[in-house]
Amino acid sequence: MDKVLMIEGKKIFYRVIGNGMPVMLVHGFGEDGSVWWPKGAERNVSILEDKSVLEKVMFIIPDLPGSGQSGIVADMSIEGMAEIMKIIADDALAMHGKISGSICVIGHSMGGYISLAFAEKYPKQLNGLGLFHSTAYADNEEKKQARRKGIDFINEHGAFEFLKTSTPNLFSAKSRDERPELIDEQLEGLRNFSGDALVLYYRAMMQRPDRTVVLVEATVPVLFIMGEQDSAVPMKDMLEQCHLPGKAYIHTLQQSGHMGMLEEAVKANQILKNYILDLYPKYNTTDRPDQ
Repeated sequence: MDKVLMIEGKKIFYRVIGNGMPVMLVHGFGEDGSVWWPKGAERNVSILEDKSVLEKVMFIIPDLPGSGQSGIVADMSIEGMAEIMKIIADDALAMHGKISGSICVIGHSMGGYISLAFAEKYPKQLNGLGLFHSTAYADNEEKKQARRKGIDFINEHGAFEFLKTSTPNLFSAKSRDERPELIDEQLEGLRNFSGDALVLYYRAMMQRPDRTVVLVEATVPVLFIMGEQDSAVPMKDMLEQCHLPGKAYIHTLQQSGHMGMLEEAVKANQILKNYILDLYPKYNTTDRPDQ
């Protein structure tokens, strides 16, 4: 089901797939909600196509403000976008007859930063938290400088030229050499991105605080998925944070850079499936595959 909310006079688009316990999948920078579906020959491995999951889980998949079919809102900070997540979550729950309820949020890259901000402000509405190629650390000065250069490039050359230059570097060398179609298909969906949105995202990421305390204080199991070849969020940074929660699920995608849901779709989707079904044991029946 596709749903559109009007917030501040702007359209905010999200999808609802399945029935049961709510899980929100939050995409990252230079993406939209479609990133959660594998590309090419592996399309059919997605948990979003898995009937054994969809009868137990309700996936909520937004296009963040400024991405996909969603407009730019006044507050495009990480915290502001977390508030949009809250509005979407409440709306999706209300459609299923719930005034309120707990959800699991899993965020990729920038979506992880937003998920951490959501967890910080709404810990009682959290059932689970996932960082998929993401980190609780704030930007260091080197990262901020790289983002400033990106902003300059976007302002001079436009959004799509920037994404054409930067997106291939998010994939591992193996993916770039052996599966260039993954990059081509990813880029094809990015032609309508606005430079304004990308600049606002970069500024939001530069201004976000360190949120490692959210991991320390987490009362829910936290999922970490990292790419061994990830240059955007190095595996070293994620490994440093894995011990902080009381309970953590830790997985490495050895052949992936920053786009593991596409580069190792089968493994990534199985990790997500196992984590989600472990969160909701009363829905975890014998049809769950062995780990």
